[in-house]
This record gives sequence, C-alpha cells and structure tokens, in this order.
Amino acid sequence: MRRILTICALGAVCSALALAENFTGNLIDLSCYDAKKDANACEAASTTTKFGLAASGKLYKLDETGNSKAAEAMRSRADRSADPNKAAKGGVIAKVTGSKGADDTLKVETIEVQ
Repeated sequence: MRRILTICALGAVCSALALAENFTGNLIDLSCYDAKKDANACEAASTTTKFGLAASGKLYKLDETGNSKAAEAMRSRADRSADPNKAAKGGVIAKVTGSKGADDTLKVETIEVQ
C-alpha cells in the first residue's frame, strides 16, 4: 500500500512539473506600469514589491509567491550598481518557470534574475 501511494505521489509531482512553462523577458515594476502603461519606463528595482514580466509582446503579472521570489532575487543580485535602489541599466532579464493562470497571471515556481 505504501509503495502504491509513493508511486501516485511521484506521478502527481511529475505531472505538475510537466505543465510548467518557461518565460523569459524583462522584469518590470507593476505598480509603475499600472500608472504609466509603459513597460519600458518601469524597470524593476530592488525596492519593487509588485512585479510583472514583459515577454513575447505580452505582460504577465506575477502571483504573490512570484513577487516574493522576485523581490528576494533583486535584493541579492551580485551585479547591482552603487545605488541598489536604482533600476538596472538596460532592464532586468528574468527567466520564470511556472504556469499561466487567469488574467495572464503567472504562478511562479522558480525565478532567475540575470
């Protein structure tokens, strides 16, 4: 019985990972974007709390987990300039693994900020 449950649990985990997609694009400050409606003017900074991902001509909002992970990744970036509150020159490229939800919201599993 234990073996059957283990196999079922492993199958559930594998199927969930199989549904995950990869998205790569510019990480933006979603609060700024809501006000200005211009992704190019709203690059993410270490003080950003609500993030979006501009990828393939579309804007995806990150879920709460994604916002937390993106904020942590931004704070721990090794290549920050002397002013950590300033947005990175040329934008912040991020690779997000997750799945699309309602209203173009990404349910984030992992995020890698470059």
